[in-house]
Amino acid sequence: MDRHILPRRRAAGFTLIEIMVVVVILGILAAIVVPRVMDAPDKARITKAKQDIAAMQSALNLYKLDNYVYPSTQQGLESLVAPPQGEPAARNWKPGGYIDRLPQDPWQHPYQYLNPGLHGEIDIFSLGADNAPGGDGVNADIGNWNLGG
Repeated sequence: MDRHILPRRRAAGFTLIEIMVVVVILGILAAIVVPRVMDAPDKARITKAKQDIAAMQSALNLYKLDNYVYPSTQQGLESLVAPPQGEPAARNWKPGGYIDRLPQDPWQHPYQYLNPGLHGEIDIFSLGADNAPGGDGVNADIGNWNLGG
């Protein structure tokens, strides 16, 4: 009888050390990636607010071109979607308005408007996530005076 000696196979599977190394590597990757991913929704909301404010600023500039003045604080941003009441009169208000509808900020609060503004001729702003003046980070006020950053 011819006996063939078969090579001994190593048992399939991973050793405890190999599994621990993989777990440590995954833990390190999670510690690096998770904080960046968790900030993404807040950054997206801030970007959305800045885009909304820039669009309303453009619409208000068109309003001023037609009517020679910006709407008053009392007339507000609603002047962009419906003819404003009171003074200053909007004698050349564009039929159909300047925007289709007024957006809410990403935290579901109305955008604020001041004429005259504290930061410029007019201020258009969101009070941020906390809906209160001031703050920092996601709670910071976002306005037409700080769109560049």
